[in-house]
Amino acid sequence: MELLVLCNALVTRLLFVLHSLIGVWRVTAVKKEPKYWLLALLNLLLCLETGLTLKFKQGRGYKWFSPAIFLYLICTVPSLWLLEIHHGTQYCSNEPGAVQVNVSNQDFNQSRGSTHGSEGTDHHIIQTAKVFVNQLSTICETVWTLALHQTFLLLLVVGRWLLPIGVEITRDQLSQLLLMFVGTAADILEFASETLDIEDVRKNYALINAILAVWTWSMLQFPLDLAVQHIGCKQAATTRRIPSLLLCRYSAELWNIGVSLFIQDGPFFIVRSILMGHFRIFNQMLVFFTAKNILVVTLQLYRLAVITLDFRATLLQKSRKEVNCCPCEPYEACAHATANQNTEMKKCVAFPAKEESETPSEDQ
Repeated sequence: MELLVLCNALVTRLLFVLHSLIGVWRVTAVKKEPKYWLLALLNLLLCLETGLTLKFKQGRGYKWFSPAIFLYLICTVPSLWLLEIHHGTQYCSNEPGAVQVNVSNQDFNQSRGSTHGSEGTDHHIIQTAKVFVNQLSTICETVWTLALHQTFLLLLVVGRWLLPIGVEITRDQLSQLLLMFVGTAADILEFASETLDIEDVRKNYALINAILAVWTWSMLQFPLDLAVQHIGCKQAATTRRIPSLLLCRYSAELWNIGVSLFIQDGPFFIVRSILMGHFRIFNQMLVFFTAKNILVVTLQLYRLAVITLDFRATLLQKSRKEVNCCPCEPYEACAHATANQNTEMKKCVAFPAKEESETPSEDQ
């Protein structure tokens, strides 16, 4: 096993565990009940996955699916749910927080001066850590929740980058996947923060649960690599049914369209439409992002129509026996093959004519 692969596999999963534990700590601090530390036991699943991956895959990834990312979602999403639900009962004021931070800074300076000459460096480090934790505790809870959302999405992208890739995915495909994840993460963060920050939404417990459910549903696209990997197609695919041939040729494109319509932009549009149509909630950003979702859904449907028409043209060309190519190949490839076949036929016809013209001269 390569040392770099081992380090990347372990460091990435360690970052996942640490971030998950920070989320559990915040839930415990907000709820003021130690029983919520039991959420940390979910990290045992990630530890088990780490051991199995190191043993059977030598630390490398799997095809089409990342168990580490999926288990990271399982470990972190419950904490964010609890923080968002508790968020509605929290009152955040900047002035008390600033006073508490100033007091903590004074404590920090006093502890630094008292431990400098008396008890040594070790005790000073411990006291500094305690003061630092106290300072973190004075930060407003809404700021903590938003920071956990942001770092959660950033770690999903960075973690997918650091995780060792398998033999089924190339680095070029991985770079494309990461660029897609960056845009997806920004849209998801905007959806969660923009909708949950509305005052009327915070007063409706059922609406909060519905928004969090859609948010959780949208996060399930991160463990999957289908957006950049095509299903292999062989010549034997000509005997398959038309849906199988369509999936064989456009697997990655169809997956991207399906994600947009059923996992991300489609559900986001439905939620925002309900907020405006049923609950009469209107603001400038809500209207803008609703229009954005409508535009994206429309473009994805247009893309689906283009794919269907192109595939239909390929099937018609195959039925006319213009060229012997697989229907799962692009229409342009079949047309190019047809042109090459016509050129070769012309050459074959030209050669006998040339030989016949040279035969009389040889007899003479």
